Amino acid sequence: KVGVVLESGALTDSKTYQNIREEMKRQNIPDILAKKGMRLDIGSGAFIDILFPDRDVSEWATNDGSVVARLVYGNTSVMLTGDAAAKTEKIILSENSSSALASTVLKVGHHGSRTSSSPSFIKAIAPTYALISVGKDNTYGHPHQDTLNTLAQFGAKILRTDLLGTIVMKCDTINLCEIN
Repeated sequence: KVGVVLESGALTDSKTYQNIREEMKRQNIPDILAKKGMRLDIGSGAFIDILFPDRDVSEWATNDGSVVARLVYGNTSVMLTGDAAAKTEKIILSENSSSALASTVLKVGHHGSRTSSSPSFIKAIAPTYALISVGKDNTYGHPHQDTLNTLAQFGAKILRTDLLGTIVMKCDTINLCEIN
Protein backbone atom coordinates (compact mmCIF):
# COMPACT_ATOMS: atom_id res chain seq x y z
CA LYS A 1 0.00 0.00 0.00
CA VAL A 2 1.41 3.35 -1.05
CA GLY A 3 0.76 6.20 1.36
CA VAL A 4 2.56 9.00 -0.45
CA VAL A 5 4.75 9.50 -3.54
CA LEU A 6 7.95 11.50 -3.20
CA GLU A 7 9.17 13.01 -6.45
CA SER A 8 11.82 15.42 -7.69
CA GLY A 9 9.81 17.53 -10.12
CA ALA A 10 11.73 16.27 -13.17
CA LEU A 11 9.11 16.09 -15.89
CA THR A 12 8.54 13.27 -18.34
CA ASP A 13 5.81 12.41 -20.80
CA SER A 14 6.43 8.65 -20.68
CA LYS A 15 3.41 6.36 -20.70
CA THR A 16 4.65 4.69 -17.50
CA TYR A 17 4.74 8.02 -15.67
CA GLN A 18 1.28 8.95 -16.98
CA ASN A 19 -0.08 5.59 -15.77
CA ILE A 20 1.41 6.13 -12.32
CA ARG A 21 -0.10 9.62 -12.11
CA GLU A 22 -3.51 8.24 -13.12
CA GLU A 23 -3.30 5.51 -10.46
CA MET A 24 -2.25 8.05 -7.83
CA LYS A 25 -5.28 10.14 -8.71
CA ARG A 26 -7.60 7.12 -8.73
CA GLN A 27 -6.38 6.00 -5.28
CA ASN A 28 -6.10 9.55 -3.93
CA ILE A 29 -2.38 9.12 -3.16
CA PRO A 30 -0.73 12.46 -2.36
CA ASP A 31 2.64 13.43 -3.73
CA ILE A 32 5.40 15.48 -2.15
CA LEU A 33 7.95 17.53 -4.05
CA ALA A 34 11.28 16.53 -2.48
CA LYS A 35 13.74 19.29 -1.66
CA LYS A 36 17.14 19.23 -0.02
CA GLY A 37 16.87 19.75 3.73
CA MET A 38 13.53 17.98 4.16
CA ARG A 39 13.43 15.35 6.90
CA LEU A 40 10.68 12.77 6.78
CA ASP A 41 9.93 11.00 10.06
CA ILE A 42 8.82 7.48 9.13
CA GLY A 43 8.34 6.30 12.70
CA SER A 44 10.09 4.09 15.27
CA GLY A 45 13.11 6.40 15.28
CA ALA A 46 13.72 6.14 11.52
CA PHE A 47 13.89 9.17 9.25
CA ILE A 48 14.78 10.09 5.69
CA ASP A 49 16.91 13.15 4.88
CA ILE A 50 16.53 14.54 1.35
CA LEU A 51 19.93 15.42 -0.14
CA PHE A 52 18.77 16.24 -3.68
CA PRO A 53 17.22 18.02 -5.50
CA ASP A 54 18.48 21.31 -4.19
CA ARG A 55 17.08 23.28 -7.15
CA ASP A 56 14.36 23.21 -9.79
CA VAL A 57 15.01 20.09 -11.89
CA SER A 58 11.84 20.26 -13.98
CA GLU A 59 13.87 20.72 -17.18
CA TRP A 60 16.56 18.15 -16.29
CA ALA A 61 16.82 14.65 -17.68
CA THR A 62 14.82 12.44 -15.31
CA ASN A 63 17.88 10.42 -14.21
CA ASP A 64 19.91 13.53 -13.38
CA GLY A 65 16.93 14.91 -11.46
CA SER A 66 16.46 11.78 -9.31
CA VAL A 67 15.65 12.16 -5.64
CA VAL A 68 18.68 11.22 -3.53
CA ALA A 69 17.98 10.53 0.12
CA ARG A 70 19.62 8.98 3.17
CA LEU A 71 17.52 6.75 5.41
CA VAL A 72 18.76 6.59 9.01
CA TYR A 73 17.72 4.17 11.73
CA GLY A 74 19.97 4.26 14.77
CA ASN A 75 23.55 3.57 13.63
CA THR A 76 22.40 2.11 10.31
CA SER A 77 22.05 4.31 7.25
CA VAL A 78 21.04 3.64 3.66
CA MET A 79 21.93 5.93 0.75
CA LEU A 80 19.10 5.87 -1.79
CA THR A 81 20.29 7.21 -5.13
CA GLY A 82 17.54 6.47 -7.64
CA ASP A 83 19.01 6.80 -11.13
CA ALA A 84 21.18 9.81 -10.24
CA ALA A 85 24.20 10.21 -12.51
CA ALA A 86 27.70 11.53 -11.79
CA LYS A 87 26.45 15.09 -12.44
CA THR A 88 24.10 14.83 -9.46
CA GLU A 89 26.67 12.98 -7.34
CA LYS A 90 29.11 15.85 -7.87
CA ILE A 91 26.55 18.38 -6.59
CA ILE A 92 25.83 16.23 -3.52
CA LEU A 93 29.55 15.88 -2.80
CA SER A 94 30.06 19.64 -3.05
CA GLU A 95 27.26 20.35 -0.54
CA ASN A 96 27.88 17.64 2.09
CA SER A 97 30.78 16.35 4.15
CA SER A 98 31.87 12.73 3.81
CA SER A 99 30.73 12.11 7.39
CA ALA A 100 27.23 13.33 6.48
CA LEU A 101 27.16 10.96 3.49
CA ALA A 102 28.78 7.83 4.95
CA SER A 103 26.25 4.99 4.86
CA THR A 104 26.11 1.34 5.82
CA VAL A 105 24.21 0.46 2.65
CA LEU A 106 24.27 2.03 -0.80
CA LYS A 107 21.45 1.41 -3.23
CA VAL A 108 23.69 1.71 -6.30
CA GLY A 109 22.57 4.38 -8.77
CA HIS A 110 20.97 3.58 -12.10
CA HIS A 111 21.19 -0.22 -11.82
CA GLY A 112 24.99 -0.11 -11.80
CA SER A 113 25.27 1.93 -14.98
CA ARG A 114 28.63 3.45 -15.85
CA THR A 115 27.02 6.92 -15.62
CA SER A 116 26.63 6.57 -11.84
CA SER A 117 28.74 5.54 -8.84
CA SER A 118 31.76 7.73 -9.47
CA PRO A 119 34.85 6.82 -7.41
CA SER A 120 34.66 10.05 -5.40
CA PHE A 121 31.01 9.39 -4.53
CA ILE A 122 31.64 5.78 -3.49
CA LYS A 123 34.64 6.85 -1.42
CA ALA A 124 32.50 9.40 0.47
CA ILE A 125 29.62 6.95 1.03
CA ALA A 126 32.05 4.17 2.13
CA PRO A 127 29.31 1.52 2.07
CA THR A 128 29.66 -1.85 3.74
CA TYR A 129 27.03 -3.19 1.32
CA ALA A 130 26.22 -2.13 -2.23
CA LEU A 131 22.80 -3.26 -3.47
CA ILE A 132 22.26 -3.33 -7.22
CA SER A 133 18.68 -3.65 -8.38
CA VAL A 134 18.99 -5.01 -11.90
CA GLY A 135 17.11 -7.38 -14.18
CA LYS A 136 18.77 -10.60 -15.29
CA ASP A 137 20.15 -10.48 -18.85
CA ASN A 138 18.98 -6.87 -19.29
CA THR A 139 19.62 -5.26 -22.69
CA TYR A 140 21.59 -2.37 -21.16
CA GLY A 141 24.42 -4.55 -19.88
CA HIS A 142 23.88 -3.40 -16.28
CA PRO A 143 25.69 -3.49 -13.98
CA HIS A 144 28.74 -2.18 -15.81
CA GLN A 145 32.10 -3.74 -14.98
CA ASP A 146 33.65 -0.32 -14.23
CA THR A 147 30.99 0.24 -11.55
CA LEU A 148 31.58 -3.21 -10.06
CA ASN A 149 35.33 -2.50 -10.00
CA THR A 150 34.79 0.86 -8.25
CA LEU A 151 32.57 -0.71 -5.59
CA ALA A 152 35.10 -3.51 -5.01
CA GLN A 153 37.96 -0.99 -4.85
CA PHE A 154 36.30 0.63 -1.82
CA GLY A 155 35.53 -2.69 -0.14
CA ALA A 156 31.77 -2.83 -0.59
CA LYS A 157 30.12 -6.24 -0.47
CA ILE A 158 28.10 -6.31 -3.71
CA LEU A 159 24.61 -7.82 -3.68
CA ARG A 160 22.80 -8.05 -7.04
CA THR A 161 19.17 -8.91 -7.69
CA ASP A 162 20.00 -10.48 -11.06
CA LEU A 163 22.15 -13.06 -9.27
CA LEU A 164 20.39 -13.36 -5.89
CA GLY A 165 16.76 -12.51 -6.60
CA THR A 166 14.92 -10.50 -3.98
CA ILE A 167 17.25 -9.13 -1.30
CA VAL A 168 15.85 -8.35 2.14
CA MET A 169 17.96 -6.58 4.75
CA LYS A 170 16.77 -6.33 8.35
CA CYS A 171 18.79 -3.96 10.49
CA ASP A 172 18.43 -2.94 14.10
CA THR A 173 19.41 0.36 15.65
CA ILE A 174 22.91 -0.77 16.61
CA ASN A 175 24.18 -1.43 13.09
CA LEU A 176 23.56 -5.17 12.95
CA CYS A 177 22.07 -6.27 9.65
CA GLU A 178 20.73 -9.63 8.56
CA ILE A 179 20.60 -10.33 4.82
CA ASN A 180 18.12 -12.77 3.28
